[in-house]
Amino acid sequence: MRLIIMGPPASGKGSQGPFIENYYNIPHISTGSMFREEIKKGTKLGKELKAILDKGQFVNDDLTNEMVRSRLLKEDARKGFLLDGYPRTVPQAEYLDNFLSEQGLKIDYAINLYADEDLLIKRVTGRRTCPKCGHIYNIYSDLKPKKMDVCDDCGTSLVKRADDTEEIIKERLVVYHNKTEPIIKYYKDKGLIVDVDGSLTAEGTFLEFLKLIGEKK
Repeated sequence: MRLIIMGPPASGKGSQGPFIENYYNIPHISTGSMFREEIKKGTKLGKELKAILDKGQFVNDDLTNEMVRSRLLKEDARKGFLLDGYPRTVPQAEYLDNFLSEQGLKIDYAINLYADEDLLIKRVTGRRTCPKCGHIYNIYSDLKPKKMDVCDDCGTSLVKRADDTEEIIKERLVVYHNKTEPIIKYYKDKGLIVDVDGSLTAEGTFLEFLKLIGEKK
């Protein structure tokens, strides 16, 4: 199964990753995680990425395309994948289609998550991340840690990402509507869009997706 998951920031793309990854036994490939890993390394590229992301902006198409291409060529992605955060522009979608077509492959479904913007802002401002194991929590939902600001899994103090502010999320939502929503039309014209309610619990959203495509867990 080759899937794309999209939707505005905090609509639940990352939360769906483990469900889809385990159900289909495919890698969850998040461009956001790829970028943050590069930033963590402190490379020249990482510093450039940090400056872009801290402003709430998107990384340019050429750089993003190359990073995704390299990842999809790895062995674990040969039988399928879940792309999270990519493509974000029509040119990226066209690049992906051409890349897959060269290998005789295609996207099976493009999952489009939707949710009220007030909920999205609350999710972003309440998000906390473990810098050690990467576990993501939210202090305003059922995903909050058992002990405030401490990771349940490894006991490390949780942190709030620099771009998890109301000001930046609002700017990202504007950018999303202007640049990414045309992708919905792109995949809808191909008959690949599956609209799924991202305001549900993570499991509820996953089960709705399965129901919509005619599968049962």
